[in-house]
Amino acid sequence: MWTVRDLVGHRPCDHTAVFRGRQASRLDRPQSFEPTRPQGRPSTVVPHVLLETRPMIISHKYKYVYVRLPHTASNTISKELCENYEGVSILREHAYYHEFLKIANVEEKRYFVFSGIRNPLDEAVSIYFRKKTNREDVFTEPELLRKHGGFFSNQDLKKFAYIRDHDIGFSAYFKAFYPLIYIHRFPYDNWSLLSHEKFNFVIRFEKLQKDFAEALKLLGIKQKRLLPVVNRTDERKKEFLSYYTPETYEQAKRVFGPFMKKWGYEFPSEWRGGSVPWWTQVHFQFLGIIRKLYWRYLPYDSPLVSRFEQIVP
Repeated sequence: MWTVRDLVGHRPCDHTAVFRGRQASRLDRPQSFEPTRPQGRPSTVVPHVLLETRPMIISHKYKYVYVRLPHTASNTISKELCENYEGVSILREHAYYHEFLKIANVEEKRYFVFSGIRNPLDEAVSIYFRKKTNREDVFTEPELLRKHGGFFSNQDLKKFAYIRDHDIGFSAYFKAFYPLIYIHRFPYDNWSLLSHEKFNFVIRFEKLQKDFAEALKLLGIKQKRLLPVVNRTDERKKEFLSYYTPETYEQAKRVFGPFMKKWGYEFPSEWRGGSVPWWTQVHFQFLGIIRKLYWRYLPYDSPLVSRFEQIVP
């Protein structure tokens, strides 16, 4: 019977070990896009952003579990926990907290659990620039498709190709890929819905330094230093709200409104006119049931994953 201690990394935060030596796989490619490895990069070279895949971090000394959520500075926090606060990586790179509970012993189930959350208005801008810049060539690296164990989906590839081929700005990207109801388009959510509300603490990206320090304080750990500032998205130079235009305000309210209400985020006061429709909230709650079942029971490498990529980020 496997236990948490059997599954800890041989080295602190060795997140990339699963990718070493992987042979290139043939991908299902979207139209007009052929992902090819940049010249000079061997198949065993792992881009730095692969650290943003999602193993958990655990410390038996300080009795905590850190559950990673993408785009919430999880790479920075994980690295800091491993280097300075006795953290080690456990489980597979896409593990969820309920999977940890299946192998944890009685004591480990009592560990302090924390994770992160981020304003989706900010996250959308960050994701756009990540695709626009193709940072570290991840969208042209053939091994990194989600169904082959990587971290991006067919939808990610299609969005990258569209941005590249049409050279569009954020506003056009948002209107094209964040509509609310067009047969298969849905209000935003992420897998924080699985367990986040049960965690002991959630670090808000907007208060990263303060909340990380607070998490350590709750654990009774003396902080050694401020979190290093890393992983800034290339070319993004303005505050994220400045990328939204009046013509996108209402769409953003409908797409992000239920999630933002759930997590206590507010839209800017200058975005006047038009509240979030009640039926959007109902739709959000109904889809939450489907999404939760998906994340809990559908294997990450299942052929059915591609069928759900439109409603499950």
